[in-house]
This record gives sequence, structure tokens and C-alpha cells, in this order.
Amino acid sequence: MEIADYLKTFREEIIDDALAMLSQARLKHYDESCRSENQERIEHLFDLTIECAAARSLVSIVEHSENIARERYMGGFDFHEVHSAYNVLEEAFWQKIIQKITAPSELAEALGIISTVIGAGKEALASAYINLSVKTKMTEFDLSGFTGRK
Repeated sequence: MEIADYLKTFREEIIDDALAMLSQARLKHYDESCRSENQERIEHLFDLTIECAAARSLVSIVEHSENIARERYMGGFDFHEVHSAYNVLEEAFWQKIIQKITAPSELAEALGIISTVIGAGKEALASAYINLSVKTKMTEFDLSGFTGRK
């Protein structure tokens, strides 16, 4: 069985574990959101991760992550908050994989696939956040106190 199909059988458990970790992380904007909203976010990220793992393509997760970066940045979320949401899902995947897959080669493949997909998402998220912050923050600095010039 393909790893994506196998992990789909644990969808509810993985999402519940990720939501519990997200709640424990005490992230301002996620704490302010209702559980069902956070659940929808995690479910969508789970589904994209599985889709990309099955297709062996990172396009969907990268596009989603760039869109999420824009939405969350404009919504006032710190990068750390959004990055943490990806991390808790990745950790929930890892825990389930380690718990259920015992063959070393299958374990390595499963961890590698999930880490690659979510890692690509986190990289796209970080890159988009950096680009947004550079575009919207002041890029000139007042150094007159150092130079004596106005």
C-alpha cells in the first residue's frame, strides 16, 4: 500500500493529535479562532500533504503555502504562529508513522515523503513571509543620530 493511502486511514487520529498540539502551543491567533476553524485549516493541510505525497508533486503544497502566507500576514499572524501549525501536523504524522510502520525501509520512506512535502510547504511559507515583510516595512533607516547629518 502506498504511504499516502495508508496515512489516510489514520486521518482523524492525526488531525486530532495535531489540533491538541496546536492548542498546547498557545499561539495567539489560533487560540482566538474557534476549534472548527483550526480543524478546517489542519484538515486542509493534511489533505494537501496526502495529495502531494500520492502524486509525488510539491506544486499544491507550495501554492497553498504562498496563499496562506499572504492571508495570515495580512491578518496579523506572526510567522512563528503559522509555521508552528505546519510543525504540529508534521509531528502528528511522524508520531503515527513511527507507531505504525515497523519495517526500516518503509519507515524511512514514509518519514522522508512527509518531511519533504511539509518541508516544501514551510519553505514556501517562509519565503512568502519574508517577501511580504520586506515590501511592507520601512526600508530606510534614520541614522542621523550616528552621522550628525539630517
